[in-house]
Amino acid sequence: MGIDYAAIEATRERIRGQYLQARRPESSARGLHHFALICSNVERTVQFYQELLEFPLTEIFENRDYKGSNHFFFDIGNGNLLAFFDLPGLDLGPYQEVLGGLHHIAISVERGRWERLRDKLDAAAVPYQLESDASIYFRDPDGARLELLADPLGEMYGSRVM
Repeated sequence: MGIDYAAIEATRERIRGQYLQARRPESSARGLHHFALICSNVERTVQFYQELLEFPLTEIFENRDYKGSNHFFFDIGNGNLLAFFDLPGLDLGPYQEVLGGLHHIAISVERGRWERLRDKLDAAAVPYQLESDASIYFRDPDGARLELLADPLGEMYGSRVM
């Protein structure tokens, strides 16, 4: 099955012309409160995100929707949190990228920290893909794909997106 790249580009240009506004209205949202993922091992997840990636654990308590499950949070800067649930007793299977599911989470870090975290990934033998001199893709212990970007918030590869 061939992909009609010209049709895809035409659709992108139509959407850009119809919806992208030169004077963008203010968003109704205040920001990302938290993004929640599922993990298979709470302590391993804490070690990975806090010890390796240097995202401080801010809280852990029982999940209100599932007795015995933990809900815990990491500070990823700018008032944003990355949250996790473990769901003991459920056979959830391994991580999968599926339609409507998670592709990756991109987190902006200052250039010096980006370099230090890249070195820590090397030292911990965490495989990663260096996509440019500003982007590293890798997976967490449960397979969720993460990206560390040295670009400032609101920029992507040197272009303003915000």
